[in-house]
Amino acid sequence: MNKNSGKKSILLIHPPISKPCEPPAGLAKLACALLAAGIDCRVYDANIEGILSLLENPAKNDDTWSKRAIGGIQDNLKSLRTRALYSKIDRYKRAVMDINRVLHISGQKAGVNISLSNYTSFDLPPVRSIGLMQAAERFYENPFYDHFQKRLTVLFYDQEPDIIGFSVNFMSQALCAFAMAGFIRKKFVETRIVFGGGLISSWKAIPGFGNPFSGLVDDLVAGPGEAVLLSMCGKNSVSESKFTGYAYTRFPLDQYLAPGLIIPYSTSRGCYWQKCKFCPEKFEQSGYQPMNIGAVMEDIHRLVRQTNPYLIHFLDNALPPRFLTRLIQNPPGVPWYGFTRITHHLADPDFVKGLKAAGCVMLKLGIESGDQGVLDSLEKGIDLNTVSKSLWTLKAAGISTYGYLLFGTPAETQASAKKTLRFTIAHAQAINFLNLAVFNLPAFSEDAKTLETSEFYHGDLSLYREFAHPAGWNRDRVRRFLAKEFKHHPAIRPILNNAPPFFTSNHAPLLMISEK
Repeated sequence: MNKNSGKKSILLIHPPISKPCEPPAGLAKLACALLAAGIDCRVYDANIEGILSLLENPAKNDDTWSKRAIGGIQDNLKSLRTRALYSKIDRYKRAVMDINRVLHISGQKAGVNISLSNYTSFDLPPVRSIGLMQAAERFYENPFYDHFQKRLTVLFYDQEPDIIGFSVNFMSQALCAFAMAGFIRKKFVETRIVFGGGLISSWKAIPGFGNPFSGLVDDLVAGPGEAVLLSMCGKNSVSESKFTGYAYTRFPLDQYLAPGLIIPYSTSRGCYWQKCKFCPEKFEQSGYQPMNIGAVMEDIHRLVRQTNPYLIHFLDNALPPRFLTRLIQNPPGVPWYGFTRITHHLADPDFVKGLKAAGCVMLKLGIESGDQGVLDSLEKGIDLNTVSKSLWTLKAAGISTYGYLLFGTPAETQASAKKTLRFTIAHAQAINFLNLAVFNLPAFSEDAKTLETSEFYHGDLSLYREFAHPAGWNRDRVRRFLAKEFKHHPAIRPILNNAPPFFTSNHAPLLMISEK
């Protein structure tokens, strides 16, 4: 191993499992800031590499589906990387389900449940710090162990890093991140281990939270990590607004499960609205930090020239109208999609036609409810007349919509849910995809202080609470309503059938592009 004297070296890791269709934006952004400062920085997408390792060395199973899935794995992987498959929805779904079947078998053999979008353990709950520490101690039981121990050993042999940075954004990544950290701590004792990402930020917002992983994880970073890592390397702190670049060329860009490169890009941190009562970011007080629009546009065009992407995925919690206007004025030159609030801009035919001409293929929209009273109670700041006009205006312009509905909020009743059903039926022809969610009460929100609550998950890292609904509209009743009424309506069932399995909104725009 060649230790670089006097100069810090960093290895950034994206652990399994997250949807393996695009490179991880968090690592790309960190790497760009570190490299620009002259820091020796490498990246390791253990998610895509680990998933492909399991698929290329599949566990055996004797049932007919498993045999077919194992036998067709290479053809299915190749198909998911070609454009033709996405114009044939039935073939697409079969390829995805077969790939997922192979992962599922590998997980079963290891006593865990693995899919293309999730990772859970039968005996190690990620909402308990003791469960995560056990995952670290028993790292050799992790189904990705054979891959990551070889890969990490080679990476350390080539250049032993001073700092290992794990980007943990989802609960589905937690157990694998801790297993990898456990292996590193046992074999490479002196390396500093740092955990950051969205999930870590949420944990750090828990009142009284310290570091329950002491002895394994040296530092837990909430919020942006660029300045923190630069400081660890002895570099002066720089304003967060300066960090606009992404270093994607250091990732295996031809390995992701998509028909071309998808570039994820965020123009801001946090949400510019910041009023929705159910949003965890409100009590986490993460704030809103927009990047300089001019620098963002320059960087987007640089990335397009450099990587020739198939699609841009804007990651912002909500793309503000000001930025959408800039996209209309200065299009990126490739298709794009993202999440936006429903404002009067989307009801303006000229504005929406401008979005379409600028490459917008799909917008994700938080409709939440078809009852105005519920929307007002949630402080969504939208009205149903504008929602209705926007949906039809987007439909007329040829921009697809992915609508998000939320059921079981404290303000909702069964009558409210039926209003949402009627609203959805009335606009079914203007909605391409739907996400139906049952409300989870953030454990430390304002509503949690006024409602009768109980444990949602038993664990010191649980971010949600069960609650007694004021109107008796509890989760069981909500689920029955969704299963028996909402999902079975003939106007809604086809919309739900459109959804790409496991990849959901990440692959939805690919299906829309293939129709053009």
